[in-house]
Amino acid sequence: MMQSAIRITTKVLPGNKVEVQIPSGCEGQEVEVFVVLPPRKAIGRQNILKFLEELRDRHPQRSAEDINRDLAIERDSWDS
Repeated sequence: MMQSAIRITTKVLPGNKVEVQIPSGCEGQEVEVFVVLPPRKAIGRQNILKFLEELRDRHPQRSAEDINRDLAIERDSWDS
């Protein structure tokens, strides 16, 4: 008996679910399903000091008072 294979491309649905619809004539039969995930982009290694420097450049310096004020505003918003 010759084994058949079907290649189907689909998208991952909300809840990390995949729906597969195969041609008619197989209802009730047991099948195997293989999921091949796309390769993940490699995260390049970076010097931690360079990373921190870039982080500081992207975000303006804030004083401890500024940070505490922002945190207080955020906490107050939880109560409303």
